[in-house]
Amino acid sequence: MLARSTITLALIAGLATSTLADDTGRTSLFNGKDLDGWYTFTAHADRSADPYADPKGVYRVEDGVIHISGEEFGCLTTKEEYGDYHLRLEVKWGDKKWPPRDAEATQRDSGILMHCVGPDQVWPKSIECQIQERDFGDFFMVGGTTLEVDGKTEGGRVARTKDVEKPHGEWNVVEVICDGDTIINIVNGVEVNRGTKASVTRGKIVLQSEGAEVFYRNVTLTPLKP
Repeated sequence: MLARSTITLALIAGLATSTLADDTGRTSLFNGKDLDGWYTFTAHADRSADPYADPKGVYRVEDGVIHISGEEFGCLTTKEEYGDYHLRLEVKWGDKKWPPRDAEATQRDSGILMHCVGPDQVWPKSIECQIQERDFGDFFMVGGTTLEVDGKTEGGRVARTKDVEKPHGEWNVVEVICDGDTIINIVNGVEVNRGTKASVTRGKIVLQSEGAEVFYRNVTLTPLKP
C-alpha cells in the first residue's frame, strides 16, 4: 500500500502539470485527424441499419479537435479497455445547447465515463468524472456502480471539493488517475475529488454528448504499470 500511495502522490505532484517524459509510456488516444480507436453510439441511431451510425455527425474532428455537437445524447467510446492509468485531456464549451438542456439557466453537460462495462447504451455502467458547467470533477455513479468517498459508500453523485473551472470558452485541463480501485479527479492542476474501493476498476472510456456543444483535444493516457 505504501508503494501505491507513493506512486499516486508522485503523479499528482508531477503529472498534473502535464510534463511527461518520452519514456513514461504515454500514448495519445486521439490522433488529431480522425476517430481511429473510437466508435460512436447515439441514443436515436437506426439499430437495424447500423447500431453505431452517427447520421447527424454528433462526433466529428475539426482542426485537430474533437467537436461534439451535443444534439443527440451519445457516447464516443474507446475500442480498448483500460485500467491503472493517468488520463489527461483538454476541454472547453461551445455555445450551442439542445433539448432538454437548451434553457438559458441550464448548465452545459458532458462527462468522462471510466471503467465502462456491459452493453453499449446511454449510459453504460461506469464511474463518471463530471464535465458540467460549475461542476467539473464531480463523481457520478452510473448503472449501479459504487465508490467510497470520505469513508462513505456512494452510489450517486459526489460534489467536487473546489470549483476551478475556467471561464466559458477557455480550455480546461482535466486529469483522472485510476490507480487500482482509487480514482482521483484533477481539474486545472487541482485535486477536486478522490474515491476508493471502486466497484469497477477496468473498462472502456467514454466522452459523452449530453445536450451541449463541447470540444476535446490532446487526449492522452499513461499506464501506471509496465
